[in-house]
Amino acid sequence: MHLSLAIDQFLEYIEIVKNVSEHTMRSYDTDLSRFKNFFKNKKWVDALDKKDIRAYLTHLRGQGLSNRTVCRHLSSLRSFFKYLMREKLIRTSPLESICSPKLGTPLPQVLSYEEVERFFAQPSIEEYFGLRDRCIMELFYSSALRVSELVGLNRIDMDLGNRTFSIRGKGKKERIVPVTKRTIRWIHKYLSHPKRLEMRTHCKEEDHDAVFLNKWGTRLSTRSIARMFRRYLMASGLAASVTPHTIRHTIATHWLEKGMDLKTIQVLLGHRLLGTTTIYTRVSTHFKRQEYEKAHPSTKKKLSEKG
Repeated sequence: MHLSLAIDQFLEYIEIVKNVSEHTMRSYDTDLSRFKNFFKNKKWVDALDKKDIRAYLTHLRGQGLSNRTVCRHLSSLRSFFKYLMREKLIRTSPLESICSPKLGTPLPQVLSYEEVERFFAQPSIEEYFGLRDRCIMELFYSSALRVSELVGLNRIDMDLGNRTFSIRGKGKKERIVPVTKRTIRWIHKYLSHPKRLEMRTHCKEEDHDAVFLNKWGTRLSTRSIARMFRRYLMASGLAASVTPHTIRHTIATHWLEKGMDLKTIQVLLGHRLLGTTTIYTRVSTHFKRQEYEKAHPSTKKKLSEKG
């Protein structure tokens, strides 16, 4: 079958039969059009072989495309040739022994100690909700909780005397997390604030189990915390990509910087596998280099000149 006709037939199939989204449809159309234009001399699908596919991948890399983008193109081609085989338009797929490029795991973003202090200084702690927000920040940094774990925190989960919290993590797996004296002080201030206890205020405590409450006195949501972070990030001038989870990455990296062993960090974070935690060794090395180069811009210039 003619390559152009085969592509049109496949696109019609995924649009009508598979009912893919408009975005997915546009991606397939773009990828396969690029593929078709590269093989102007080979117009028949059964004439394409592995050498042709490898030549096409080399062409994509030569265009400066990232491994992730090349993988997306390969995914589109696999779906296309799988369809052709199912329709018996070809006998074998030229992609059978073609491997996708390896995708490097991106390093989590972390904040420096100075950036953490700048961010934490944004809430107005003289106000009730400002005090709550600072308390949330301190608890995030002290314990490396996930957002879902923080909003799900109940009073009964806290042992303030021993400075430990009982946390229900992924898969409802429980772990005991220690917190700092500083964080305990902030929690005491927040839980004993008059506006939380005064019955005449509109934000009085309605949910007596939850630790962190919204303006209606009920449990705070993950969406509310995300909005709160965005507001303070704009005020602090930090990167817009910073999220509550960034604080989790940050404290894990800082723990490692201070000498805490990986096994302990794994337990505190609630990671099932130690391999998930080892990424912070790479983050730590990267973080040290960044901080060194910030302090020594001339060194950074020399390193970049060397290549």
